[in-house]
Amino acid sequence: MRLNRDRLVGAALDLVDAEGAEALSMRALADRVDRQVSSLYNHVSGRADLIEAMRARIVTGIDVSAFAPAEVGEEVPWATALEVWARSYLRAFAAHPNLIRLLATTSIRDPSTYAMYDAVVAGLRRGGWPESEVIAVVRTVEAHVLGSALDIVAPGDLLAQEAADERFPAVYAALAAHNAESYGAEPSFELGLAALIAGLRSRLEAQAA
Repeated sequence: MRLNRDRLVGAALDLVDAEGAEALSMRALADRVDRQVSSLYNHVSGRADLIEAMRARIVTGIDVSAFAPAEVGEEVPWATALEVWARSYLRAFAAHPNLIRLLATTSIRDPSTYAMYDAVVAGLRRGGWPESEVIAVVRTVEAHVLGSALDIVAPGDLLAQEAADERFPAVYAALAAHNAESYGAEPSFELGLAALIAGLRSRLEAQAA
């Protein structure tokens, strides 16, 4: 099969998904696509360029349409748009959890990622958020999303009632099976997101007052 940049990025994502971020090297990737290392440089300039291409691939799956300005359609309240974005962001990274540490510890240079942020920031600014705080709002929501993405792929018995014996009566009771639907990864994400949005809304209202 003919090698191109798109196929190379897909192979890199498969490699990270299967073996973890530490396994990503140009040599490992060359082995995966059955090419010489030198041939990869016809499509990417190096590992950093490859990482940014992987970031761009993930960003294409994150929905920012709810932040569209009024002239594009009916304006969506900033809090609703933030929820839509956060849930979409979660789905994108829950599908590739091994990428989280790699992308979160690499300086962002990908234009499509900045285009995503620009849409979110512009929507929050139209919603009344001051320029001095809007990036902090974005990063706060991102931190919750990325932590939740890791939680979703954690072992189902990460917190196990049988491991919490009589020495830990409070947590033992809370981990009872009839509570399981409330403390799973996804309901925990929704609880945290609702709390974040409520707190952000209160902060903005207090500033306006």
